[in-house]
Amino acid sequence: MYIYDEYDQRLVDERVAQYRDQTRRYLAGELKEEEFRPLRLQNGLYIQRYAPMLRIAVPYGLLNSRQIRTLAHITREYDKGYAHVSTRQNFQLNWPELKRVPDILAELATVQMHAIQTSGNCIRNITTDQFAGIAPDEVVDPRPLAEILRQWSTFHPEFALLPRKFKFAVSGTREDRAVVQMHDIGLEFYRDAAGELLVKVWVGGGLGRTPILGEVIEEALPWQHLISYCESIIRVYNRHGRRDNAFKARIKILVKALGVEEFKRQVEAEWVYHKDGVLTITQAEFDRVAGYFTAPDYAQLPDTDVAFDAQVAENKAFANWVKRNVHAHRVSGYRAVTMSLKVTGVPPGDVTAEQLDTIAGLADRFSFGELRTTHEQNIILSDVRVSELYALWQVAREAKLATPNIGLITDIICCPGGSLCDLANAKSTPIAEAIQRQFDDLDYQYDIGELELNISGCMNSCGHHHVGHIGVLGVDKDGSEWYQVSIGGKQGNDASLGSVIGPSFAADEVAGVVQRLIDVYVENRTPEERFIDTARRLGVAPFKERVYADRQPGSKKVEARNV
Repeated sequence: MYIYDEYDQRLVDERVAQYRDQTRRYLAGELKEEEFRPLRLQNGLYIQRYAPMLRIAVPYGLLNSRQIRTLAHITREYDKGYAHVSTRQNFQLNWPELKRVPDILAELATVQMHAIQTSGNCIRNITTDQFAGIAPDEVVDPRPLAEILRQWSTFHPEFALLPRKFKFAVSGTREDRAVVQMHDIGLEFYRDAAGELLVKVWVGGGLGRTPILGEVIEEALPWQHLISYCESIIRVYNRHGRRDNAFKARIKILVKALGVEEFKRQVEAEWVYHKDGVLTITQAEFDRVAGYFTAPDYAQLPDTDVAFDAQVAENKAFANWVKRNVHAHRVSGYRAVTMSLKVTGVPPGDVTAEQLDTIAGLADRFSFGELRTTHEQNIILSDVRVSELYALWQVAREAKLATPNIGLITDIICCPGGSLCDLANAKSTPIAEAIQRQFDDLDYQYDIGELELNISGCMNSCGHHHVGHIGVLGVDKDGSEWYQVSIGGKQGNDASLGSVIGPSFAADEVAGVVQRLIDVYVENRTPEERFIDTARRLGVAPFKERVYADRQPGSKKVEARNV
């Protein structure tokens, strides 16, 4: 993984010292609230419903065990003993004291971590596939170019105050797991017939109040021009993006307003000035950065193990975990393993200090000290020997990190919602828990099969409800919490946005609504179909009919839900 050089470390250390003095001046009354607000946002600090929230950057989701142990210590010392994995692969602390945040940042800096550009109207954390570098379907490891983009975008003076926040995702696999189509800029790396590395560039994707899937603006960009082309895109956006209306300030609105062809024309006109200049990535620079992403010292192993095969055959619980939480690896004899943060009764994505310490120990013992976060709000051990999977499972199960539900209905993506966030219209985590309890039987989950269920507490869509096979959105109705349900969303190569099935529901109805959606699927599926396949084949109508079958048109009960 990438290791700081002297310049990286100095930048981070100086930022900590600068922010410490800014915090001191604010607490002493020398800075007004409106003066301090942009400063704290530049350092990842929000003020939420009950307390500050600090968002800690995890570039392209990559971490080591020392960093995880430091996070565990920080949650004990400065928070309430847990952290939250976000859908942008970052960590969040929900209860730090404002005056102690500089101390947190100082401790993070000792293990090459920071909170720079995790908030504010700037280029945010760059995300990628959680299996980057180890995926069997990988065409090229995207992490070196993601790191080059991170270095270019960090402290970029021209893009420190964009019209709105700006998000990148990069993918180097045949199957897109980074959701490139729902980002401001999505970068899809591939090789042509001659083996040359090229980039398909998607622009103008995003969820939130106006969900839009991105459009391809460039089919075959040579990788050397990645920075100059992206800079040209952002310059056009920075020049024309709305600054008078926060709801219309994202690049997706500009692309739609201009039309993709006119937007592309303006980008190309801007690119003329930068195409072959200092922003061109040289082979030497690529090789320098790629040198930080060398493979671990893998052993030469067969891809099967007799003892492992026997353990799978003899132990149903272990076999279920292997089926759901263990993933293929490009190196023979190794697997990637998901540590599930989706235990019923615990907010999805939350992880305790004790669990973080356990995960760090597991990474050291089984995975060369390396791990990753996912935008599904779980944690990956990337390089586990097949022969050691059973031993890993035993420890993970004791720490409640081995729920065998990855990709199933209880592996819910969910923002903190109204339990913490002051932007939310409704609580999210109680809805997630109710659904998890409704489908808590693992055999039933396995029968349902692959299903992505996403929950957001407001239209900002931090829970990515628009691209869930089933999406749940919290809405406000005269000061009460209600929930809108959609079906048909999907991430991946054939990404789609969900369609709302009808009027919203009270909190105590949502789990039952999801149950009825599942009933329609089970009754109508073919043997090969997942929920999303059946939903696409049948359309919304039969699901809507079942869900609203017990409601009489014109009744007060129905009218109250028409939001």
